[in-house]
Amino acid sequence: MDPGIEVRKATAADIGALVGLMTEFYAEAGYGLDESWARSVFAALFENEDRGCAWLVQDQDAPIGHAVMTVRFTMEHGGLSGYIDDLFVRPGYRGRGAAGSVLRELEKECAARGCRALIVEVGRDNRAALRTYARLGMEHVEDGRILYRKLLPAGQSA
Repeated sequence: MDPGIEVRKATAADIGALVGLMTEFYAEAGYGLDESWARSVFAALFENEDRGCAWLVQDQDAPIGHAVMTVRFTMEHGGLSGYIDDLFVRPGYRGRGAAGSVLRELEKECAARGCRALIVEVGRDNRAALRTYARLGMEHVEDGRILYRKLLPAGQSA
């Protein structure tokens, strides 16, 4: 990784930087982002560490990337699994080891939490990300599953 670039666990004080990065990440994928909503979601994440964590990538204290990992219990893996919900590095910083560094930190975080797996979703055409994940020992899983979802009203419980 380039000198001057550091990866650190984010805190609630970093919400502004994280929302800015998330806005760029969503725009790159063609999505809009409600920044007020994103702030409240990051606040909820930081309120309860059991939900997961966020990491910030910086160059000379300027934010250049982030990752968000949530944690859930899965029967498939027989325990906790870390799910990389967001991983973004600004285009000018890609290919310099920032994504690999944050992924290694997430792997350490998973180990500390006792997670049995680390999972990430990636687009089929994102060749750089596919190479990064493979280089870090992650395996491509294509098991025929199709994901369904139903968005529920806020506050609804089972």
